[in-house]
Amino acid sequence: MQQAWRWFGPKDTVRLSDIRQAGATHVVTALHHIATGQPWQSNDIRQRQNEIAGATGGALEWSVVESLPVSEDIKSQSGSMREHIVAYRSSLEALAEAGIKVICYNFMPVLDWTRTDLRAPMSHGGTAMRFDLPTFAAFDLYVLERKGAEDEYDDATLDAARARFACMSDTEQAQLTQTIGAGLPGSADHWSLDELRNALRQYDGLSPDRLRQHHIDFLSEVVPTAERLGVRLCCHPDDPPFRLLGLPREMSTADDYAHVLNAVPDSAFGMTLCTGSLGARPDNDCVEIARKFAPRIHFAHLRNVTRDTETIPCSFFEDEHLSGQTDMVGVVRVLLEEEARRQSEGRSDWEIPMRPDHGQEILSDLTAGAQPGYPAVGRLKGLAELRGVIAGLGVEVA
Repeated sequence: MQQAWRWFGPKDTVRLSDIRQAGATHVVTALHHIATGQPWQSNDIRQRQNEIAGATGGALEWSVVESLPVSEDIKSQSGSMREHIVAYRSSLEALAEAGIKVICYNFMPVLDWTRTDLRAPMSHGGTAMRFDLPTFAAFDLYVLERKGAEDEYDDATLDAARARFACMSDTEQAQLTQTIGAGLPGSADHWSLDELRNALRQYDGLSPDRLRQHHIDFLSEVVPTAERLGVRLCCHPDDPPFRLLGLPREMSTADDYAHVLNAVPDSAFGMTLCTGSLGARPDNDCVEIARKFAPRIHFAHLRNVTRDTETIPCSFFEDEHLSGQTDMVGVVRVLLEEEARRQSEGRSDWEIPMRPDHGQEILSDLTAGAQPGYPAVGRLKGLAELRGVIAGLGVEVA
């Protein structure tokens, strides 16, 4: 497997030299400074490639874009949708020209991955990201004050949210708003309460089925370009994989993926297999999902979560890579078998890029101030464990 590492550009506190020392061979990054809906230019892409190669003597290569964001206007089919689709195709052209052929994106409305605590204390003394359902409901009900929110939670969650909010200071409310309103990882975007309320109105009355059709419509516009260029688009699942703030979700389960993959059968479109996002839902079996969609997996995020309950929705935290409730060894075995199948067909692109996604903050991470979820030591530990799994399954590790 192609062992990659996410890097957030020159402002990232984790340096390219750190990534090289961790054992990764490829970099996953994006042009975070370019506004969503605007085209990526060849000179900006080349500059980022040169930064990566120059800092590591050519030892690291930018192989995966994460992400080329899809605008809210495209998702809701409103406003500047047409211009943004043209810009998206232009960005694909520029990336292909630079030799970057795997592009990860998501189709989550308004919020990217959502957590209520970016540094929840763990029993070993480190920290991890956590999504706590009663805390999120307290934000929805009493901070955001979203109309109709009370109808979307069961009585136990409503009671817990009421008690949780009663104990929150103004500072804690502000911190929770900051955490939930964060934009794409690596970007400077942030939703204020008023901006979030306005963004939610853009999706009033939009059903999951309608959002899914918008997604398929978008793919019908960009996949032919990707197919012509030899580029692979791969959609990241919803995170968490259940409804939040009344927003529709449409890439949360195996059935969701089957619907869109069947509607867009081109090999240029596929899946970003994120075992953490999918694993936050108890009815998702990540090993079976990997096996079912193996030929369409273009990229893998390997991480693990532990759920508090087996209900949907539920609370969960980001566990260690070989802990948690996903059979990581089973997932890696399926991916290696798929690589062997592709190699037997003589494909030059048989390697599946993967990265150790998210990580607990341990040791020097605790004072380093890295991007939440992306500490150096915690991810190094995760990558080392995954490399061990690969070696243990009898596959030589580069």
